Amino acid sequence: MSELLATFSDTLETTLPVFAMVFLGMGLRRLGWIDQNFIATASALVFKATLPTLVFLAIIKADLSATLNANMIFFYLAATLGSFLAAWLWAINRAPRDDRGVYVQGAFRGNCGIVGLALAANLYGDYGLSAGGLLLGLVIISYNVLSVVVLLAYQPGKQMNAATTLRDIVRNPLIIAVVVAVPFAGLKVALPDWIMTSGNYFASLTLPLALLCIGGAVSLKAIRNDSGPALGAAMWKMVTLPVACTFAAWLLGFEGRELGLMFLFFASPTAAASFVMVKALGGNDRMAANIIALTTLLASVTVTMGVFVLQIAGLG
Repeated sequence: MSELLATFSDTLETTLPVFAMVFLGMGLRRLGWIDQNFIATASALVFKATLPTLVFLAIIKADLSATLNANMIFFYLAATLGSFLAAWLWAINRAPRDDRGVYVQGAFRGNCGIVGLALAANLYGDYGLSAGGLLLGLVIISYNVLSVVVLLAYQPGKQMNAATTLRDIVRNPLIIAVVVAVPFAGLKVALPDWIMTSGNYFASLTLPLALLCIGGAVSLKAIRNDSGPALGAAMWKMVTLPVACTFAAWLLGFEGRELGLMFLFFASPTAAASFVMVKALGGNDRMAANIIALTTLLASVTVTMGVFVLQIAGLG
């Protein structure tokens, strides 16, 4: 019993700091200490600068032979595609036709770049950051392409052509960071100490700032007033998908850090970028916002329990 409590305590030490920052952001927004302008500016800074810096530094300091796992990358891609198709089939009978694209995107698109990476860093340190950073390159491409497909399927009056989508992916700061960092890591190029130190100072802003913004953007009022099918999409994202995909990974022989990292990415709450894409295409942005809020709140419970189960089973 004491060993079980000790394991649960260790689990909380991994997940609580991340979700404490999210709830702190909610509190600061309620007090009026941060507002929508702060959230928009800080989120842009994280996306365009501090997060790419964090990913770049994590990868160049990594041993690619230990962190670049082709089997894990291929499995994650297959699992993402499988969960996307399964969520689409499920949504046909669970959401009104006009909202199905929003439902599906919310049910499969995780916030791996912030929440997933923060949890991976807490649980696996440098390995979590570097391996997670490499996985992010695949995540960004697959999530954006699949989201465009399903949203346009139910928004026939809107246009988002392949050239525009490809341009946005190629210009994504995180993709650029990964592409630039891999040769540095492979060739073991050493940057001057002062650059590394300054970069680490700048990168250290990423996770607390981003998590505060996530919390500040959560609207409990919107959830109370109108949840609807959003709850179904949230449960799919936070329970069905991570359980099914992690179990499949275990059956295929993944274990230890690789299995744990994939679980954290699968179990991440719905990405805030999903709201932006729905808004741009004229979809049900209120439903998109509710899915993000619900999954963010649920994550504090579901991720903690998932990590705990992996730990006591000796799998993560």
